[in-house]
Amino acid sequence: MADRGVDLSALPKEVRDQLAELDLELSEGDITQKGYEKKRTKLLVPYIIHTPVEPPPRNDVRPPAPSSSSGHGPPPSNSSRYRERRSRRTHRNGGTRDDRYRSDIHSEAVQAALAKHKEEKMALPMPTKRRSTYVPSPIETRTPPDSSSASEDETSVRRQSSLVIPVPLHNPNAQSLDYWINRTTQGSSTSSSASSTMSHGEPKPQSQNQPQPQYKPQYQPLYKPQYQPHYQPKQEPHAAAVTDMMAHSRVAPSENSAPPPDVTTVALPARGPRVDLPSNATVRGMSRGQSRSSMMETADGVPVNSRVSTKIQQLLNTLKRPKRPPLSEFFTDDSEEIVEVPQPDPNTPKPEGRQIIPVKGEPLGVVSNWPPALQAALARWGATQGKSPALTALDITGKPLYTLTYGKLWSRSVKLAFTLLHKLGTKNEQILKPGDRVALVFPNSDPGMFWVAFYGCLLAEVIPVPIEVPLSRKDAGISQVGFLLGSCGVGLALTSEICLKGLPKTPAGEIMQFKGWPRMKWVITDSKYLTKPSKDWQPHIPTANTDPAYIEYKANKEGTVVGVAVSKVAMLTHCQALTQACNYCEGETLVNVLDFKKDMGLWHGVLTAVMNRIHTISVPYAVMKACPLSWVQRVHIHKARLALVKCRDLHWAMMAHREQRDISLVSLRMLIVADGANPWSVSSCDAFLNVFQSHGLKPEVICPCATSPEAMTVAIRRPGLPGAPLPARAVLSLGGLSHGVIRVNTEDKNSALTVQDVGHVMPGALMCIVKPDGPPQLCKTDEIGEIIINSRAGGTMYYGLPGVTKNTFEVIPVNSNGVPIGEIPFVRSGLLGFVGPGSLIFVVGKMEGLLQVSGRRHNADDLVATALAVEPVKTVYRGRIAVFSVTVFYDERVVIVAEQRPDASEEDSFQWMSRVLQAIDSIHQVGLYCLALVPANTLPKTPLGGIHISDTKQFFLEGNLHPCNILMCPHTCVTNLPKPRQKQPVGVGPASVMVGNLVAGKRIAQASGRELGVIEDQDLVRKHQYLAEALQWRAQTDPDHVLYVLLNAKGVAVSTATCVQLHKRAEKIAAALMEKGSINTGENVVLLYTPGIDLIASFYGCLYAGCVPVNVRPPHPQNLSATLPTVRMIIDVSKAACILTTQNLMRILRSKEAAASVNIKTWPTIIDTDDLPRRRPPQIYKPPTAEMIAYLDFSVSTTGMLTGVKISHAAVSALCRSIKLQCELYSSRQIAICLDPYCGLGFVLWCLASVYSGHQSILIPPFELETCLSLWLSTLSQYRVRDTFCSYSVMEFCTKGLGTQTELLKARGVNLSCVRSCVVIAEERPRLALTHSFSKLFKDLGLSTRAVSTAFGSRVNLAVCLQGTTGPDPCTVYVDMKSLRHDRVRLVERGAPQSLPLMESGKILPGVRVIIVNPETRGPLGDSHLGEIWVNSPHNASGYYTIYGEESLQADHFNTKLSFGDPQTLWARTGYLGFVKRTELLDASGDRHDALFVVGSLDETLELRGLRYHPIDIETSVSRAHRSIAESAVFTWTNLLVVVSELCGSEQDALDLVPLITNVVLEEHHLIVGVVVIVDPGVIPINSRGEKQRMHLRDSFLADQLDPIYVAYNM
Repeated sequence: MADRGVDLSALPKEVRDQLAELDLELSEGDITQKGYEKKRTKLLVPYIIHTPVEPPPRNDVRPPAPSSSSGHGPPPSNSSRYRERRSRRTHRNGGTRDDRYRSDIHSEAVQAALAKHKEEKMALPMPTKRRSTYVPSPIETRTPPDSSSASEDETSVRRQSSLVIPVPLHNPNAQSLDYWINRTTQGSSTSSSASSTMSHGEPKPQSQNQPQPQYKPQYQPLYKPQYQPHYQPKQEPHAAAVTDMMAHSRVAPSENSAPPPDVTTVALPARGPRVDLPSNATVRGMSRGQSRSSMMETADGVPVNSRVSTKIQQLLNTLKRPKRPPLSEFFTDDSEEIVEVPQPDPNTPKPEGRQIIPVKGEPLGVVSNWPPALQAALARWGATQGKSPALTALDITGKPLYTLTYGKLWSRSVKLAFTLLHKLGTKNEQILKPGDRVALVFPNSDPGMFWVAFYGCLLAEVIPVPIEVPLSRKDAGISQVGFLLGSCGVGLALTSEICLKGLPKTPAGEIMQFKGWPRMKWVITDSKYLTKPSKDWQPHIPTANTDPAYIEYKANKEGTVVGVAVSKVAMLTHCQALTQACNYCEGETLVNVLDFKKDMGLWHGVLTAVMNRIHTISVPYAVMKACPLSWVQRVHIHKARLALVKCRDLHWAMMAHREQRDISLVSLRMLIVADGANPWSVSSCDAFLNVFQSHGLKPEVICPCATSPEAMTVAIRRPGLPGAPLPARAVLSLGGLSHGVIRVNTEDKNSALTVQDVGHVMPGALMCIVKPDGPPQLCKTDEIGEIIINSRAGGTMYYGLPGVTKNTFEVIPVNSNGVPIGEIPFVRSGLLGFVGPGSLIFVVGKMEGLLQVSGRRHNADDLVATALAVEPVKTVYRGRIAVFSVTVFYDERVVIVAEQRPDASEEDSFQWMSRVLQAIDSIHQVGLYCLALVPANTLPKTPLGGIHISDTKQFFLEGNLHPCNILMCPHTCVTNLPKPRQKQPVGVGPASVMVGNLVAGKRIAQASGRELGVIEDQDLVRKHQYLAEALQWRAQTDPDHVLYVLLNAKGVAVSTATCVQLHKRAEKIAAALMEKGSINTGENVVLLYTPGIDLIASFYGCLYAGCVPVNVRPPHPQNLSATLPTVRMIIDVSKAACILTTQNLMRILRSKEAAASVNIKTWPTIIDTDDLPRRRPPQIYKPPTAEMIAYLDFSVSTTGMLTGVKISHAAVSALCRSIKLQCELYSSRQIAICLDPYCGLGFVLWCLASVYSGHQSILIPPFELETCLSLWLSTLSQYRVRDTFCSYSVMEFCTKGLGTQTELLKARGVNLSCVRSCVVIAEERPRLALTHSFSKLFKDLGLSTRAVSTAFGSRVNLAVCLQGTTGPDPCTVYVDMKSLRHDRVRLVERGAPQSLPLMESGKILPGVRVIIVNPETRGPLGDSHLGEIWVNSPHNASGYYTIYGEESLQADHFNTKLSFGDPQTLWARTGYLGFVKRTELLDASGDRHDALFVVGSLDETLELRGLRYHPIDIETSVSRAHRSIAESAVFTWTNLLVVVSELCGSEQDALDLVPLITNVVLEEHHLIVGVVVIVDPGVIPINSRGEKQRMHLRDSFLADQLDPIYVAYNM
C-alpha cells in the first residue's frame, strides 16, 4: 500500500478528511477496492518519505545546462527511466518531431506564461466521447461504468496530476529549481514529486499497468484566460501544487450525491416505431404565460448527479467570467446588422520612423570569362574538364551510388536534346519545337536523370517544368498540379524507366489519368533509349535573352499551383549573383540536402554548381530519414567547402551526433541555411553550432538566406571572416509585430520573437519594403512590410496567367501621398520583414502564413512554435501541426490542427489542447477558434512529407478531416457579434399600438373563412346534429353505399364497410359495452386499435351506448417498454372505465413483457371486439344537448405535454360541415387517406367525415408503406383519386424511398394526373422543402405542381386551415429572418440573403375567424407583425380534459378575450406564432384573399440574445452543414444553445460535424453554439405526426440517457 513510510497523523487535515471520506465510500460500496487503492495512493504519493538516490547522468541533447535534478526531489520511477531511454533511442533514429520551431527560450516563455495561469484554475468540461469513436461497441458489451469512475467525478477536486514544467536554466547562477517551484506555488511546503530528468520536458508517465476505467472521467478543467482578476490562493500546504496545473474543480458538491444513473444498457429504439412520449407525466395544458417553468429547472434546480447538467453548469461558470480585455463595443445592431469596422484603439502602437529608402546591393561584378549562357558553361566543362565530377548520388543507405562527370553530363544532355527535337513524331512533323513546355517527373532519389533531362531541355530550347512524381489519384493538391500543367500548356512528360514503372496504372496497364491533368505523353530519358546525334549536329546555344528558360512551380496560400517563369538571362544573372555573394570557386565540393527540382536546391546545386564546375553531392530526403547524419558524414569524407541544408537537417544531425565521434567540419566555409528566413531557425542554428563547434565548425560559416519563387534569392549572409563579429539578433515584441510595427521587447519577455538577419541584399538588386495590403506604399523604418525586389535575377511572370502576374511582378511602389517613386517595376517576394542596422535584412514571416484577426496580424509559424513549446512530446506526432485561418462571421478565425501520437491518452490530449489555448492566448493575445487533433499520418502531405496546409484547410471546411479530438472556443474569440437586443419596457398600451398601426395605414391582422350558412331544413338539422343519428339515417336511406375501403400492403381491399354494416357492427359493440362492461352513460372508454375499420365501428358503438370514446395509439409490440407507459398514462388520466380492443392487443396488454413496464393487474375491463354475440342494444343513446362531449382527443405535443381536449357534438358536426364545404365532399366522391387516425384532423378524416358527408374513404394504414413503399401512390392512380390526405412522415417516406424509382413506377402505369389536391395534415409550419421535392419528384408521374398543400390545426381547434378544391392556390412568401427574430414580418425577394420561404398553411375553413395577437399584451397586431394566432369558430374544442379542473387555464386558452379592440368575442389561443398577409389573389366572393402563415409553436421558440428564434430554422441550417447529418434538433439549456445531430455516416465523421455546425449557426443566425451532441440515427424522438419532440430530447440529454457518440462543449 501507499502508506508505507507515511505517518498518517502528520498529514494535513484536508488530506486526512479526504482519506476518511474514501474509507466511507468503500464501506458503503460506492467505490471498488481497486478504485479505492488507486485514489488513496494518489493522495499519499506526495507524503511518502523517499531515500535519496543519485539521479542518473542526464543524457539530454539540449545545449549543456546545469542539471536541474541534482539531488532535489525524488528519483524518477523505473517507468520514467525506461520512457527516457526510449525517447533517447527514438531521437537517435531520426527524432520524433520536426523541430523547425524548436526554441528553448520560447519553451521557457511558454512554460512561464502557463505558470501564470496556474493559480487561476478554471474548470472546463472535457468532451464526452464513446469509448472508441472508431470502433462502435455493441450494446451488449457496453458494461455500466464502474462505480469508481463514477465517483471519481465527485472527488475530482482531490485529484493530483503529475505534470512537470521544465524550465531549462541557462544561467548557472540562477535560482534553483526548488526555489522556482516554491515561488510559483505561493509557499508550497512540500517538494515536487516530479522527476526533472526528462528530456524534452516529458511529464512523468503514469505507471503503465493501471487499468483504465471504461468511461472517461467526465470533465476536465482548463484555465482561466489571462485577463481575469488575479487572486491569491490561501497559504495552505497543497500537495504538489506545481503539478496541479489543471486542478479538477468540482461543481456544486453534494455530500450524498449518488453516482450518475447507469443508462448505458438502454437500447434505443430504431426509428421504425414512432413513439409519443409524454414528459414526466405532465398532463394538463400549460399556461403559456408560465413559459414552461414547471418543466424547465434552472441551473440550480438540477440534481447534481446528472453528469451532463454538472458539465453545462461548469461551462456556464466559465462563460460568466469576463471576456478578453473589454473590446470597444463596435457592433451596432441596426436593422441590417451589418458588422461595422472596429474603431482603432488609441493605445495601438503606430510606426514613427521616417519613410524607408530603397536598399541597394553591391554592384554585380563584371568578369571577363562569364559564359554568354548557362548551356555554354556546360559545353565548356564538358569539352575541357570531361573527367571532372559533376554530381555524386547516394543510395538509400547513404553510400555513393554513381558519379556523373561533366563529360558524361554534356554528352547525355546533347543526346537527349537531339532526341527531343528530331526523334519524337514523324520526320516531317516533330512533336516538340523550341519554346514548348515539357514536364520533368523524376523522384528525389535520382538527381542524375533529372540533371540530364534539365540540361537536355535547355540545349533543345524547350522549357522544363519540374514537378513532383504523382503517387496516386488522391495525392494532396494533385488536381492543382493539373492546373499548373494546363496553364503552362504541357502535353509531354520526361521521366526515367524506373519512375514510369512506379506510376499508378489503370487495369489496362496505361498510366492513370490524374485528376485535373491534361492528356500527357510520357517519354523515357534513359540513355539506352536516346539517339546519338550525327557528327555534324550541334545544339544551338544563343546568348541568354528574355525568353523563358524554365518554369518553377509554386503553391500559393489557397493551394493553387502556378508556374513562375525564369528567363534565360535571369537564370544566368542569378547564378552570377550567387557566385559573387557566396564566393564560389571552380572545383569546390558542395553537399546538397535540398530538393534539386526547385528553389535553393536547383539554383545552387544544379545551376550555379555547373556554372562554376562544382562537384555536387546530392543527399536525398529518404537517406536523411534513415540516417540523419549522412550529410555531415559526406562533408567530412569529401572535405566539402559548402553545404546546403534546412533547419530540420541541422536538428536531426544534432540529435544523432552521438553516434559519430570522429567527424570534422573544419573544411566547411559556408553552411547555407535555406529556411534561415523563418524566425524560428535561429535556435536550430545556435544549437547545431553548440554541438558541432567541438568538431571544427566555425561560427561565421552559418549563412541563413531569404528566398521566394518569384524574387528568387532576396538576401544571403556572406561567409564571414574568422574572428569577425557575429551578426546581430533582434528581440521583437510579438504584440508590436501583430500591429505591424517593430518594437524591441522590453516588458514581457514571454511574448518575444528572436530573429536573426539573413545578410545583405543580393548583388545588383534594389530592395524596398511596402505595406502588405492595399496599394504598394513604402513603409516607415520601424514598420513591418512585404519585401519587394528589383533585379535582373528574378522570376518574370506566372506562366499563362497575365492577370495575376501584374500584381506580383510589376509593382511600382508609392510614397505616403500615393505618388509612384519611379518607373522601375519591382517583384513581390511574399516575405514580411524590415531592414535593420547596417542594411541587414530581417524576415519575420511569409505572406502566406499571415492570419489577419480583428485587424491584427499573426504569423502561422509563430503560433506553431508556441503550440510545440507546450510539451508536445506526449501528444503531438512528430511535431506535425498546421495553422490556418477560416473566415466565419466577418472575421478570420484561427484553426490549429495537429496529428496525435497513437499512444496519447484522451486526458493528455485534452490537457495539451487546453494548455495550447492558454499559451497562445497569453503570448499572442489571440483567441483560437478551433483546435483539432487527428490520428497520426492522416493529414495531407506535401511531396517531402510536410503538411499540405491548403488541403488541410479544405478538408476542415468540407468536414473530411476526421479528428479524434476537437475543442472549439467560439465564446472567447468571436467578439464581433451584434449587441443583444434589449426589450423595451411596455409603456405603450395595446390600444396605442392599434391606433399607431391604423395611422401607419396597416390593417389589423385578421382573416376569416367564408360563412358556414344556416341549414333551413329541420330534417337535415336533425340528421347532422349528432353523428350517431347521421349513421342511422344513412343505414336506412342508403344501406349498401360503401363508406370505407381498407387496403393492405398489396393494395388489396381486405375489408369494406357499407353504411348498414357499420351501423350493425356499432350496435353489437354498444350491446357488449352495456352487458360486459356494465358501462354507465357518460363514462370514458378507451379504443385501442391498429388503423382500420374496427376502430371506426368501436367509435360509433361508444356513441350508441352513450359513453365517451378515447382513441389511443396501441403499444408497439417490439417496443413495449417505450410505448406502453404512454397508453397506461392516457388510460389513467382519462379514468377510462373499459378498454375496447382486439384479441391480439389484449394478449399483449396481459403479457409478461407488458408486466415489465406497467402494472398489468390494474387494467380496467378489457373487451375483445373480435367475436361479439349478435345482440342489439335495448336503445341507442341520444344526447340531451349538442354541448355534451362526443369524444376526447389526446395527443402528445411537440413540447412533450400530454393534453386531452373535449370535443362536443356541436363541434363535431360544425367541423365536419366545414370540411364538407371546403373540400366539396358528397356521396359520389372518393378520397384516399394515408395517415395515423389517433388524434386531431387525422382522426376526424378517418372516422367522422365519411359518415357525415357520405363520401367513400379509401383507408391506407401508414405502417403498410414499410412493406410496400409505392402503396399510397399506386392506390391514387388505380382508383383515380382526386383528393388525398397524408402526413409529413408518409410524404418523406415516399420522397426518400421512391425518389429514384419514378421511371419504374411510370412503367408500372402509375399516373397521378388525376390528383387535384394532396393535403398534408399537420400542426406545424409547412415543410416547404419536403412538399417541393415531393412535387418535383413525382411531376414525371403527372402530379400537378399545384396539387400539394397543407392543413393546420392545433389542440384548441383541430382544423383551422385546410386547402380546399376551389379557391386560390397556396402562396409562398419570402420573409427576412432578421426581422422575424424581432417579431416583425418584412417581405423580401426570393434569393435575398437571410430570407426564409414560408408557405400558406391552407385556406381558412368556413366559419373560422383568426386574429394575430401580441401574446404578452393580448392586443391585436398589424399585419406586419408576428404574433400568436387566436381562433374563433363553432368547432373550437370545449376545453382541456384534466384531472385537476384548472379553470384558469381553461379560460386562458379556450375562452379568452382581447385586451382591446373587440373585447366581446371569445377566442381560443392556438399557441402558434404566425402572421396574416393580404395577397393579390381573389377568393370565391371576389375579395382579395387573406393568407395565414404559421411560423412555429410559441412554446418551442428559443429566446437568445433578446431575440426570438425558431428551432426549425437553426435545424435547417445545421442539416445543410454536412452530408452525414441525418436529422438535428436544438434546444436551450439556461442560456446555452444545444444542437443534437444524428450522424448517418461512419462514426469517424462525428467530430467533423462540430466545427461545421458551429460555423453555420454563427454565420446564418449570429449565435454561438454552446454544446454539440452527435448521436446515432433514430435518437431524436419523433411523434406520430413526424414532429420532433425537442423537450424529450432535452430531458434525455440532461439525464444523460442519449448514449452520444460525442459531446463537444464549445468554450
